Amino acid sequence: MRGKEMNPEMIVEARRARANIDVAELDHEEWTRARAVRLARYWSGEVAPFARQAEARLLWDAQALYARFVYEQREPFIVSEQPQLERKSLGLWDRDVCEMFVAPRADEPERYFEFEVAPTGEWLDLAIRKTAGGRETDWDFHSGMTVAARIDADRVTLAMCVPWEAFGTAAAAAAAGPQAGERWRVNLFRCVGAGAGRRGYVAWQPTLAPEPNFHVPEKFGWLLFGE
Repeated sequence: MRGKEMNPEMIVEARRARANIDVAELDHEEWTRARAVRLARYWSGEVAPFARQAEARLLWDAQALYARFVYEQREPFIVSEQPQLERKSLGLWDRDVCEMFVAPRADEPERYFEFEVAPTGEWLDLAIRKTAGGRETDWDFHSGMTVAARIDADRVTLAMCVPWEAFGTAAAAAAAGPQAGERWRVNLFRCVGAGAGRRGYVAWQPTLAPEPNFHVPEKFGWLLFGE
């Protein structure tokens, strides 16, 4: 896509952090420099109610890629009553969660990584390959991701930090990570609510699938590594 015009609504820019940040520093001033994008539509393209939308911001530095999600919570939480934080939580996608799908190779979006974080602090990381017959998922994938979560009166803030080594590419494994100006593929999501007709699958880039489905890499947007 270099040299070609791109729809700015399909680009999320990760700003390079000027200071060291910890994933738990949810109010670090570096987050104010990152440009926000809105997760505003259901997977189908229909506009989601404002209370179900979310804001996402991305940062990067020599060590990792960071994502922060902020949203209002105006309906009952759908979370585990006994969260476990020591290992990945399979099935987390059935509860309240924010997700980031990342394909490091822009020319191979069908190979991507899934990262999730819940209000409980639970997390999930998977390596996926989309095929003509479905998906091949590495359930034992270990990214080394860390997460943070905070619940205020009517607001939830979630963050994740994914080290470059998790992505397994030559550029990602380098000490400095990707280069400024480099573009990967990405999509951002929020799952909220429960029950038939109530479960909401909100996306930054709607996948436009016949039924709820985030695993449509050809609909991913672009992650631009900025300064």
